[in-house]
Amino acid sequence: MSRNIDWKTLAADTAYDIAGSLVYAVGTLCFIAPNNIAPGGASGVAIMLHYLFGLPIGMTTFVINVPLILLALRYLGRVFTMKTLRTIAINTVVIDFVVAPFLERTNLVLLETGERLLGALFGGVCLGLGLAVIFLRDSTTGGTDIAGRLLQLRWPHIQMGRAMMICDAVVLFASIVVFRSFESGLYGMVAIFVNSRVIDSILYGVDKGTMAFIVSPRSREIAERVLREMDRGATLLKGVGAYSGEEKEVVLAAVRINQLPRLKRLVHEEDPRAFMIAAEAGEILGEGFKRMDK
Repeated sequence: MSRNIDWKTLAADTAYDIAGSLVYAVGTLCFIAPNNIAPGGASGVAIMLHYLFGLPIGMTTFVINVPLILLALRYLGRVFTMKTLRTIAINTVVIDFVVAPFLERTNLVLLETGERLLGALFGGVCLGLGLAVIFLRDSTTGGTDIAGRLLQLRWPHIQMGRAMMICDAVVLFASIVVFRSFESGLYGMVAIFVNSRVIDSILYGVDKGTMAFIVSPRSREIAERVLREMDRGATLLKGVGAYSGEEKEVVLAAVRINQLPRLKRLVHEEDPRAFMIAAEAGEILGEGFKRMDK
């Protein structure tokens, strides 16, 4: 049975993708690429290929992501893959056919070439801001995110953050060789650090997890969707309403910080009148999070 398209949600997702891609493109074309910095991921590889062969950054990033998209379609699911593909396509168009021609026509220079530290700092801020906007709609720009998830499927004991770090480290090492400068790798590390800090700060702060309590007559349906759609565990707790005296079931779920917007939408879709408390969790131990023996 085919599902009806939620055009309102699709429009919002697309708007966020466009806005995030614009900021991301400015960071890439104005601060990162001109200073020979490759801050990890598929875009970092594209920047190196642009330096070597003059290839367009956006389209090259798209081509690099094609095999990852095919693997994601097979192993990570259709919904995740389609949203990611849409975001990558929008990002490609914005970089190569909107921002790059605009900068070329106007000769706009936001930072003189050679100011590599400022390029890494402001580039990292722009990349982080753009990605945070995209992440708000539960999408990604592919690259390291897909590669990290695939590595985690092959070696489940590797944490997601560590898997992505491995992918970024490979790109950083390659940038030292391509640009023939050890500084390129160091500035790339600065850009990645600033990028991640900006994403964390804009989305939900620097904590690693969120603990959510959800009170709703449809608690079981919500718990089932958390299990099925978010691949997260959920616990049903027995509770009693202090005013009504009625017995209730409370859903307890622990999610990563970048999954909270998705959880909010899920709960709202199931029960717009649900009562939800989301509390920051400094450390979450167990399956899907940090190993207990760490």
